[in-house]
Amino acid sequence: MSDADAAKAAGPHVRPPAAARFALYFTPRRSSPLARFGRSWLGRDSASGLAVPQPALDGIPPERLTAITAEPRRYGWHATLKAPFRLASGMGLGDLVAHAMVFAAARLPFEIPALELAALDGFLALVPREPPTLLAGLAEDCVRAFDAFRAKPGPGAPPRQPPRPLSLRQSALLERWGYPYVMEEFRFHMTLTERLAEEERRRVAAALGPRLARLLGRPVPVDAVTLFVEPEPGQPFRELRRFPFEGA
Repeated sequence: MSDADAAKAAGPHVRPPAAARFALYFTPRRSSPLARFGRSWLGRDSASGLAVPQPALDGIPPERLTAITAEPRRYGWHATLKAPFRLASGMGLGDLVAHAMVFAAARLPFEIPALELAALDGFLALVPREPPTLLAGLAEDCVRAFDAFRAKPGPGAPPRQPPRPLSLRQSALLERWGYPYVMEEFRFHMTLTERLAEEERRRVAAALGPRLARLLGRPVPVDAVTLFVEPEPGQPFRELRRFPFEGA
């Protein structure tokens, strides 16, 4: 598949510059209540790039909600399967799209039985109440299957500085795969806020409760992987294409 063909397949966000980063995410079906909640909560539609009005919350000023969702809003409503990476030399967008199509076509859909609200390292996120084995397998397969597309640090490149201390195993995973929270360290999560002090985290969780009541008891179909792009460093991530699982 040429880059021109990939552009048509992927949508309007095409031919990003060399500094672009790509990622493989889980995203819920666009028409689902979970997807609508995420767009509203974060205040952004990562497919269109348009702003979405955020909800009014008791005890949380609008400007504060905007501030505490700024970082997850930039990344879009998702759970990471393959963390952001730059394309390796010789790899093009068309190659990546073609590989994602083949990868998804061979997989079977499954479900996360239910989600719950949790605090992870100080931020709020939705996580599986009981993660299905297939979920960890999907994440591992994404990490391995797309690693040939990831640009590796050149000789003498300075080591990446993680935002917080890592275990020896996490450091080894960072060195091998470019991201420390993979394989047995993987934790499926859909980020809702930045890191918050405990008191504020409790207030935000309480305000979230009524809005999540109808979502958390529902199974979540995992039936696709979604390719995202960050066109330039620091820019919002945009959805390129969702690749449905087609295994029979």
